[in-house]
Formats: sequence, structure tokens, C-alpha cells
Amino acid sequence: MTSGRMEGEIAGLLDDFRSRMRGIAEAQRERVKLTATATTRDKVVSVTVNANGVVIETRFSDRADELSYDQLAKAVTRMAQQAADEVFAKSKALAAPLLDERARLPKLSDVIEGMPDIETEIPLEPPVSLAPPGSPERDRDDEAMTFTDVETYDHGGRGGPTETVAGQAW
Repeated sequence: MTSGRMEGEIAGLLDDFRSRMRGIAEAQRERVKLTATATTRDKVVSVTVNANGVVIETRFSDRADELSYDQLAKAVTRMAQQAADEVFAKSKALAAPLLDERARLPKLSDVIEGMPDIETEIPLEPPVSLAPPGSPERDRDDEAMTFTDVETYDHGGRGGPTETVAGQAW
């Protein structure tokens, strides 16, 4: 391969990389603007969450005094969960084109012989419980949760999965 051709390929790769980074940055700017609102059927309780699923507004209609505190609490919790589900679905839809593009790229193991595929090596986080603290369902979740051991990768003495940073093992 000639030097000029190699430089051209590298320049093309860098342009492609920059384009992808601009796409990721734009998706991130759009994601942080996302909100979702869930409202009870009777329109007594309405909860809005931000892109991270954090409640940013809770509204009650003038009929809220017809409900008990327990009913209000359950409605707020349920609406917050529904709004969070909606905003996470919006985030997933926003990220879908980027994930599709990434799926078309070669894996790290295709480029560097012997390198593990990061996506298949990272353990998946178990689902987070929506049960309130102290509930029997939360106790069952703790018992059922299992963790997978992760193989270590031989870095040839160049550091490894455990390194010391500022005297702290990571």
C-alpha cells in the first residue's frame, strides 16, 4: 500500500470518526431535553420526569382531597414509574440509529487478534425492583440475584483489571 493511499484511508477514518462523534453529541443534546408525563385516568395526579427519570413536577387536581393519603401516594408512585418508562423508551428510540450504526462496525476482536469483545464480556445488570422498601418482593429479588464471574484479560504486564490509583485499588 502506498503512503498516499494509507494517508487517504486514515483521513477517511478520521472524518468518519468525527462524524460519528458529532452524531453522538447531537443525540446527547436531544436526550437531555426529554421529558415524559403520566396522568391518572381521572386526571387527579400528574407526574413529569426528566431524561433520567427523575421527578421534576407533580400536580394534583382540585379533586385530590377526595383521595386518601395512601391512594395519593400510590398514584404518584405509579405515575412516576409510568413517566420514567416512557422517557426511557424515548431515549432508546433516540439512540437506536446510533446503536444500529455501531452494530455494523467491526468488533474490536476483528481488528485486534485475541482481544475480547467488550459487549459480550460485560455482565448485564439485573432488573431494578419497583417494590417499596421492606416489601416481600424486594427480599425475593435479593435472594434470586446472582452475579457472574468475569474472566480477566492478560494485558501482558501493562496493568490489568485491578490497578492502583492514588493508593486505592480499582
